[in-house]
Amino acid sequence: MSYQVDENGFYGEFGGAYIPEILYKCVDELRKAYLPVIESAEFQQEYRQLLRDYAGRPSPLYYAERMSRKYGCHLYLKREDCNHTGAHKINNAIGQILLAKKMGKTRVIAETGAGQHGVATATVCALMGMQCEIFMGKTDVERQHTNVERMRMLGAKVNPVTTGNMTLSDACSAAIRDWCCHPSDTYYLVGSTMGPHPYPDLVAKLQSVISEEIKIQLQEKVGRDYPDYLVACIGGGSNAAGTIYHYMDDERVKIVLAEAGGHGIDSGYTAATIHRGRTGILHGSKMLVMQTPDGQIEEAFSISAGLDYPGVGPMHCNMAKQGRTQVFAINDDEAIYAGYEMTRLEGIIPAIESAHAVAALSKMSFRPDDIVVLTVSGRGDKDVETYLKNKEMAKEYGNF
Repeated sequence: MSYQVDENGFYGEFGGAYIPEILYKCVDELRKAYLPVIESAEFQQEYRQLLRDYAGRPSPLYYAERMSRKYGCHLYLKREDCNHTGAHKINNAIGQILLAKKMGKTRVIAETGAGQHGVATATVCALMGMQCEIFMGKTDVERQHTNVERMRMLGAKVNPVTTGNMTLSDACSAAIRDWCCHPSDTYYLVGSTMGPHPYPDLVAKLQSVISEEIKIQLQEKVGRDYPDYLVACIGGGSNAAGTIYHYMDDERVKIVLAEAGGHGIDSGYTAATIHRGRTGILHGSKMLVMQTPDGQIEEAFSISAGLDYPGVGPMHCNMAKQGRTQVFAINDDEAIYAGYEMTRLEGIIPAIESAHAVAALSKMSFRPDDIVVLTVSGRGDKDVETYLKNKEMAKEYGNF
């Protein structure tokens, strides 16, 4: 079995393009353009050069000695937090802005939750001299104020979204509504492996540089190009997709993902879609969706703005359903504790999104010779206020 997308844009039963008629031409144009463009020698040369000279790739694969001792394995951290703009999002943004230019678009829109995709999009638009508008839930505008100011400093217009619970899902809806009004000149730069085909495949391919580098770096460090375990956090699924891309069909590698449990999967305040979701349509794709019995979208809840989404990309839905991935729901207090733990043991402050992946380690059992690669998807500068405000959450787990 292959877990890659099929010719119709589906991963098993999930995926596809469920879109209003007004967007059909835009999405079909993108579907026809993306593979010929991104597989061309010209694109690859420019893309790779920007990843190296602008984004600062390859990102380090760091041996976390103290955490390795604690968890009884050989733990390596894939340091996407070291990239320009502070997260993995720049990998995708660079690729899609080049694609937008090749397609003759002059205006770029994007959604963002934690703000890292918004910052990455604003960054590449500044680099390429393109008009940029970012849609961000009002709740996230307030809790990610620093990233909002970064976007504005880069020249982007930030549109606070006041519908729903004013977080990532609502920002996606607002971006799609804008796209419907400006179909001819606007490129929607989607930030995760969600949305109508070809976005899930496009974003996964552009983020696959992560696993491409892991293979090379592991070969250099341990003499083989695969780990025993890959660990990543998952909301929409972009950093997870990039982490696992070259290992999806390699059964030697166990894949462990951490989604946002919020206050607990049965609390009513959660974003644990793989645990709680049912098959439905959201933002142009068939995926697992948190929804009421009559099909209304439920509001997601997480302390992490980047994981606060009531769906999950179709690639991950299929892999979870097929049993290829093991998914843990990490509660807010567990994530806060794990963030402090990595900070104190390794001197690395992870984004709260990434802290969910760190927290998954305590739910796993390792052999002493196991090689574990965990992706630190972003740095925690943007979350310092949230860490400090919620420090009490971690007290029952340890004295920080």
